[in-house]
Amino acid sequence: MITPAYLQKGDTIAIVSTARKNTVDNLKPTINLLKSWGLEVVIGKTIGLEQNQLAGSDEERAADFQTQLDNPSIKAIWCVRGGYGTVRMVDLLDFTKFKASPKWVIGFSDVTVLHNHLNTMGFKSIHGVMPISIPRATKEAVESLRLALFGEKLSYEISSDPMNRLGTASGELVGGNLSILYSLFGSPSAIDCTDKILFIEDLDEYLYHVDRMMMNLKRNGCLESIKGIVVGAMSSMKDNDIPWGKNALEIIQEVTKQYNIPIIYNFPAGHIHDNRTLIMGNTVSIDVTASKSTVIFN
Repeated sequence: MITPAYLQKGDTIAIVSTARKNTVDNLKPTINLLKSWGLEVVIGKTIGLEQNQLAGSDEERAADFQTQLDNPSIKAIWCVRGGYGTVRMVDLLDFTKFKASPKWVIGFSDVTVLHNHLNTMGFKSIHGVMPISIPRATKEAVESLRLALFGEKLSYEISSDPMNRLGTASGELVGGNLSILYSLFGSPSAIDCTDKILFIEDLDEYLYHVDRMMMNLKRNGCLESIKGIVVGAMSSMKDNDIPWGKNALEIIQEVTKQYNIPIIYNFPAGHIHDNRTLIMGNTVSIDVTASKSTVIFN
């Protein structure tokens, strides 16, 4: 996988919207943070645009992202928020200049579209906190983003979860938001799961939907071909009047029980304040023991 150039003081990062609308009014904490890191900031034209839920039309969002892709002075593109809409504009993008001079694309949730699409082209990207979340993010989440952007050592050690499946594995980290991941299978942006470490997280889904998506990963061969799983936050899940009978983690546990692979549950990443940064496409080593779990980015 190709690693974009790590940032240096004086570099410029662009903030854009590929999905839900956002105004510039709530970005002051993020701009101050980036300046404290020695970075310059460009606010994309989609910030402030509005078309119902979206930050302007598909063409406007694609044009703003394309501008940042093609501008050699922009060293990273930070998606302001998720929601929905990235999949509507990804096929309008031309990655020719990006391939010649790759840069970091940052975000999570709906930005999983871009993580998966970039992975199919052979480029790493950054799954992490987004600009609108900076005021609520933990210091650890923010610092992990800085480490990733500036190319410093990134590794995690967390307490063991009773649901974990013990073992060790190494492979390329892929995945992201489970709902988005699920929706991309069968498209040009679908990832190849073979010999990978799969990361999944999700928000605000019905439990039977979680089961449906996990069954899809099982039936399409993804779970059979991976080396390990890192399960992030499964936040604010919903149930029907007649309960499904298992929570989200129990659903994942049931669907994956036949596979002899290490699994980390409740990893601090996803739709939570402590949304630690992950470098998608990077080789990681995971070690799951009875006392702790480690994730090391090689």
